[in-house]
Amino acid sequence: MSRETQVLHRLDAIEQLLHEAGLWQVCAPTSEAFNSVEPFCVDTMMPLQWLQWIFLPRMRAILDAGAPLPEKLAIAPYYEVALEGEIPARATLLHALNQLDQLFGQDD
Repeated sequence: MSRETQVLHRLDAIEQLLHEAGLWQVCAPTSEAFNSVEPFCVDTMMPLQWLQWIFLPRMRAILDAGAPLPEKLAIAPYYEVALEGEIPARATLLHALNQLDQLFGQDD
């Protein structure tokens, strides 16, 4: 299985997990929220908003365009801190994000 296919499967699993845990949002953040220049849009979005509205669509766009994937990816450590406290499926989501991170920086 190609790395692109593996990444797509991981993205699908993360999205499904967000839906199943009731964390998927129907309404997008305001258009101004997308103009942030801060990493993870920390000044304009909640962590799960960034994951849903920025990260997942951008990664899918890269795959759809056949563009090169990032060489490194490490978003799980951010979410370990950002999701401290009780949220539904926190451990499962962190596991899924770690699995995605592990697909990057490997030799093909």
